[in-house]
Amino acid sequence: MVMSVNTNVGAQVALQNLNATNAQLSVTQNRISTGKSVATAKDNGAIWAIAQGQRAEIGALSAVKQSLDRGVAAVDVALAAGETVSDLLLQMKEKALAATDASLTTTARAALNEDFVALRDQIASVTANAEFNGVNLLKTGATGFQALANAQGTSTLTVGAEIMALGSANVTITAAQAIATQSDAATALTDVTDSIDLVSGALARLGTKSKALSTHITFVGKLTDALEAGVGNLVDADLAKESARLQALQTKQQLGVQALGIANQTPQLIMSLFRS
Repeated sequence: MVMSVNTNVGAQVALQNLNATNAQLSVTQNRISTGKSVATAKDNGAIWAIAQGQRAEIGALSAVKQSLDRGVAAVDVALAAGETVSDLLLQMKEKALAATDASLTTTARAALNEDFVALRDQIASVTANAEFNGVNLLKTGATGFQALANAQGTSTLTVGAEIMALGSANVTITAAQAIATQSDAATALTDVTDSIDLVSGALARLGTKSKALSTHITFVGKLTDALEAGVGNLVDADLAKESARLQALQTKQQLGVQALGIANQTPQLIMSLFRS
């Protein structure tokens, strides 16, 4: 073996091995601290790019879910108000039917008419205030809304208006309708009966739309979970494996330091050659 004070090959090799171990140790420590095997583009550019694309999809689906949640809330408000309108119509039918009795006194008929008018006006109040986030599906002029259905914004779920204002297609009772006379009561009874059937149909349609929105929310939630799991499979580190690797590298680092120390002692042997 050639000994030289200018070049210590053993120390150079030991140092190279130690540097390689330190680099691997740094990678492992970074994976443990971040919990990711691919935390930045320099770790694995292709996998990082795929993961970023899926993260964008997840963010978009979050916006879709928010849109659907607002839609469900708007429909639920409309359903609550519509059920109130239906209940009011049932009470109005009772008043109108009672007012068709020819034997009623003037005072009794006036009392029934007063109750009928009060119920009629409550319908107007309920439909005018059935609003959530600026959406009212029951008032005059309502147009419905569209909720986002996919992350690309190319698909929507449409909910149509079910107008229940006085004098509308679903509530044929007019804002001036009364039961002040037997004839008026008979006319009102027909209108109220028709309105009850029409409102029931409108509520059924709203209920179907609400269920469709809720079902799609569930789907979007499952899709988001699947995408998040997929991203995790791509970039998350196996902490059990990394922990075992860390211990191995720390041991290797200690041995490398000792090897470097031994290699650095080699030049000192040259001094023994010059001792008498």
